[in-house]
Amino acid sequence: MTKKREDYDVVIIGGGSAGLSAGIYCGRARLKTLIIEQSLIGGLITSTEDLENYPGFPNGVGGEELMNLFCDQAKKYGVKFKLTDVKNIDFSGKEKIVETYRNAYHAKAVIIATGVKPRPIGCSGEAELIGKGISFCSTCDANNCIDKDVYVIGGGDSAVEEAMYLTKFGKKVTLIHRRDELRAAKSIQEKAFKCERLDFIWDTVVKEIHGTDSVKSMVIENVKTGEQTTITPREGDQDFIIFPYVGLDPVTKIFDGVVDMKNGFIKTDENMATSVPGIFAAGDCRVKSLRQVVTAAADGAIAAIEAEKHINSLE
Repeated sequence: MTKKREDYDVVIIGGGSAGLSAGIYCGRARLKTLIIEQSLIGGLITSTEDLENYPGFPNGVGGEELMNLFCDQAKKYGVKFKLTDVKNIDFSGKEKIVETYRNAYHAKAVIIATGVKPRPIGCSGEAELIGKGISFCSTCDANNCIDKDVYVIGGGDSAVEEAMYLTKFGKKVTLIHRRDELRAAKSIQEKAFKCERLDFIWDTVVKEIHGTDSVKSMVIENVKTGEQTTITPREGDQDFIIFPYVGLDPVTKIFDGVVDMKNGFIKTDENMATSVPGIFAAGDCRVKSLRQVVTAAADGAIAAIEAEKHINSLE
């Protein structure tokens, strides 16, 4: 099938906080810009109900609300959006090519802002029950938790924040963590320990999950003693809900062997430049020490400015 060609100054792959920020800066520079997003404009942060550490919102802001503002601002500067998958890339020439199913987008520079995705627990039975009692999005599936027991797996910021959020819906929420203390920020921990409907199971991992159309039981194991316990629905209940928040994996497979990486994350310099001239990376998909909305937005701004410099150098 012959693909329709479209030409842009910059193609941004990924429409999360990094991609949207890059789009805003590219648009303001009057660069013809396209953002390609696989599924949801705004990325993972849209599932966060209350973002308390983004500057300018002393009372917090919903992740979806914040990303809608980013998106509106990008559109104000003429940035175009396509909701589709990237199927192929060719970064070998001076002109960069990003292909979707129907189109071939040619650009002078590309900014990779593909972000990360939730990491599965990796235990027996998990894959078969995703969407049937196992969910990676609390705001998406909170209503399914009404009057049910809920188990959140993890101990970082996201796990603890989502566990507290789910206490508004579940009969009881229990956070299972493989260590004996949380990794979340101290301010988040303080709130969690004051949350009356939130319980904790320490030093424990999930070994097996059982069920067909819903979660009927779960086997957990104490990492210090090796003791295993089977959790089943309380009397009168048919099932329960599990939310894994055990980490994040980069969405970078299509770039493997094209740009330099480390453990799946894209390596850049301080100007967001990758190992390929004209290709930049921003946000959670790149090697960095802190993955937050504010740092992703900063990455996007830098990548856009550097992309503009690169384009000017071609003239």
